[in-house]
Amino acid sequence: MTAPGTNHDYLNASTCGKTNETTKGWCPEIFDNALCWPSTPAGTQANQSCPRFEGFNTNKLAYKDCLDNGSWYVNQDNITWSDYTGCIDFESLEFYNFINFLYIIGYSVSLAALGVSLIIFFSFRGLRCTRIKIHVQLFLSFIFNNITWVIWYRKVVAQVATPLQNPFWCQILHVSKEYFMVANYMWMFCEALHLHLALVVVFVREERTTKWFYGIGWGLPFFIVVVHSLIRVYYNKDTDLCWLHENAFGSWFISVPIAITLTFSIIFLVNILRVILTIMHPNSPNPAPVGIRRAVRAALILTPLFGLQFVLIPVRPDTGHPMYYVYVYTSVIIIPYQGLCCAILFCFANHDVHQAIKRSFQRNLTRQSTRWSNYQTGDSAAAVFMLNGSGSNNGNVVPLLSIRRKSIQNSVKV
Repeated sequence: MTAPGTNHDYLNASTCGKTNETTKGWCPEIFDNALCWPSTPAGTQANQSCPRFEGFNTNKLAYKDCLDNGSWYVNQDNITWSDYTGCIDFESLEFYNFINFLYIIGYSVSLAALGVSLIIFFSFRGLRCTRIKIHVQLFLSFIFNNITWVIWYRKVVAQVATPLQNPFWCQILHVSKEYFMVANYMWMFCEALHLHLALVVVFVREERTTKWFYGIGWGLPFFIVVVHSLIRVYYNKDTDLCWLHENAFGSWFISVPIAITLTFSIIFLVNILRVILTIMHPNSPNPAPVGIRRAVRAALILTPLFGLQFVLIPVRPDTGHPMYYVYVYTSVIIIPYQGLCCAILFCFANHDVHQAIKRSFQRNLTRQSTRWSNYQTGDSAAAVFMLNGSGSNNGNVVPLLSIRRKSIQNSVKV
């Protein structure tokens, strides 16, 4: 019988149960998608510390029965079954379900704000500059990222059985989620790079830079995620549990590129701020445009916000630590509402958007005024015609009024 509390790490699943050695009267070593169960004497019960799942208490034990014939217990669904019911910490599970619900709400609110922003960007022809195009791509990366996270929380995190079964779609969802997350950072870097080129470098062809932006924003994340995934599959071999857990070595292949882009974004923005304050200030002969200044201000707010999320992830306290709940609630406030912050700063508070809406309102007002003026002109002409008595009835205006009434009725019918 396994010693109580023995925990054969489920992250080493690649080597679990691979040996062909079998001993008569013993159940063979087996991996059940959560824990590696060692060879166990027939007619005994193996036990281990519960796996590190959200809602599980690792201080409790999971059990697995080895039958008298030397085979593991199979339930009524013909599945080799392990007993994890004692692992569930219902109070903790309720807390995590509530946190997951808050994440879903946050991502959904951001999705709504980003969707409205895209409608605004696509509705006005005046919003066709390179800076707005970068905003659109950033918002799209946020939208796809938020959608994958909502699916992740609803179909993976909230379903204990899904990570245990480790279906292929779940692994693809994790890789997609990772790709769009990296794309967020890359498009944020493109925001800072474009502002730097527009204010500091100046003489750059936008057609050429736009291609580079698309390559950085969508192409570079693809390369980073593919390399990271290959390392996980062929080197670390930690592809179990929907890729929920990863060792520190593999995570560097994602965190280092993100850290580099954040560092360069901050450098670009600080240099842009220096140029605005010293060379292109409002009282200078060549001041920076209002839209550019506000875009710089928005980027200066958002980049540290992105960086704060990145700093929080490596310093996550243990579950029993007093700061753990502070960390969890801080993450719920910061992470899912990043898309909402982008929508507010880059769209709803955007000077160019305000001007485009104002011009559209003025055009509609002018168009309505012109139509009303034309209508009034037609009425005046009819009045002059009737008062002059022009027509074949020698000044009798009754037929003219009848004609006027019929013409109005016909126009209304049309």
